[in-house]
Amino acid sequence: MVFSSYIFLFCFLPIALSVYYLVKGKSRAWILTLFSYIFYGWTNPLFVVLLFLSTCIDYICGLVLIGYPHISKDNIPLLERGGKRTYQQKAALTCSILANLSLLAFFKYGNFGIENWNMMMQMIFTSDSFLLPSLHIILPLGISFYTFQSMSYAIDVYRGDAKGTTSFINFACYVSMFPQLVAGPIIRYQEVADQLTSRIYSYEKFARGIAFFILGMGQKVLLANPCGKMADLAFDTPGRTLLDAWIGIIAYSFQILFDFAGYSNMAIGLGLMLGFVFPKNFDYPYRSLSITEFWKRWHISLSSWLRDYLYIPLGGNRKGASRTYINLMLVMLLGGLWHGSSWNFVIWGAIHGIALAVERYIGLKNRSKTLGWLYWTYTYLIVLIAWVFFRAPTLNSAITYIGSLFGIGIDNPSAALVSVMISTPFHIFCFILAGFIVAIAPSAWEWTRVMGKLKWSCLLLLFILAVIALMAQSYNPFIYFIF
Repeated sequence: MVFSSYIFLFCFLPIALSVYYLVKGKSRAWILTLFSYIFYGWTNPLFVVLLFLSTCIDYICGLVLIGYPHISKDNIPLLERGGKRTYQQKAALTCSILANLSLLAFFKYGNFGIENWNMMMQMIFTSDSFLLPSLHIILPLGISFYTFQSMSYAIDVYRGDAKGTTSFINFACYVSMFPQLVAGPIIRYQEVADQLTSRIYSYEKFARGIAFFILGMGQKVLLANPCGKMADLAFDTPGRTLLDAWIGIIAYSFQILFDFAGYSNMAIGLGLMLGFVFPKNFDYPYRSLSITEFWKRWHISLSSWLRDYLYIPLGGNRKGASRTYINLMLVMLLGGLWHGSSWNFVIWGAIHGIALAVERYIGLKNRSKTLGWLYWTYTYLIVLIAWVFFRAPTLNSAITYIGSLFGIGIDNPSAALVSVMISTPFHIFCFILAGFIVAIAPSAWEWTRVMGKLKWSCLLLLFILAVIALMAQSYNPFIYFIF
């Protein structure tokens, strides 16, 4: 089930909100968890089993970490930062990390590992004796998000950054909340711990949630989807023209931004409707003047997760320049793999890792403001080149597309027809509008701070246009659902 679908907009969401507000007190956590499991299991009910398993493991590990049952439910201690931990606490943390990483490794990287093993064995041996059978593993939706989120709970309790909980339903609600379950943002437990037990409800908060949701839906349906069609035409056409290649990758950069930022805005809006305040996940990323700045603005919840749970534990920048560069590369390579089980994602991560290391080496943070346009051009070009590997289905197709960006490629008689299909008035209008919003429009956070009649009229029109567009569109994917 996706947010931009009729069944969610006109069936699931109204029923979920109605039941949620009809009940009172602690029952709301049960209702929200129930509807979240229905939402997650809509496509495949077996996915719920994995979600429940991950939740149970980390909940039990959390109990061990806080010393349950030898503590009071009303006085759960915050572990001393840097303090000595018992063998049981160390074992609980290890169990949480291994369990979540094992689930992630099997379902997300099982097929990838088997394919690469078999390819290596075929290169070394002539027989098929060492080949492994393909398992055809189905990737559960959003497993990368909820395993990271659930695992971070145990790590934060162990470090003394968050208090644990003895309430299973509160913890299950935290892990499974449908607004951010399958595509983030990745929420830290301490960010919502107090909200899980006591939330503030108001008409203003609910109204701002509606505004966030409509803006996100508009970004997704009216910008991401048309730009995605343009990108698909460019990427699926061999021998594309140089102009079409550049239009295609820029369109993809708009698609992935408005697809994911739009989803995040819808998630934040739904959270507000339910009384929760989620953190910002995007902050004008394409206005960045360096790759370092880009990662402070793009998918903020993931970049901060990688920083706090991977980069800093590896040593960060505390062990010398060489180790810092290695750590940056390792984090971005693993960040690439987090996005998908393909060498294309590894290369995408490597490009960003190299750029981060180079920027740190030359001290790009001390850049001149008068050359801002030059830094922006460099940053956006690096991002675009990296997006080619992110979008292309294979490594060969990515390399071919890179060649097209520089005028290298075979002529294709159908390229002229594709150019016409890409450059329809509707596509060009959406493309220019997306660029305008990327360049100068205010963020949803800023735009929704003060609402008036004019803004609400614009939102009503935007919602109507988005619903009409859904009727006409057969193309409505969410890119980050597959991660």
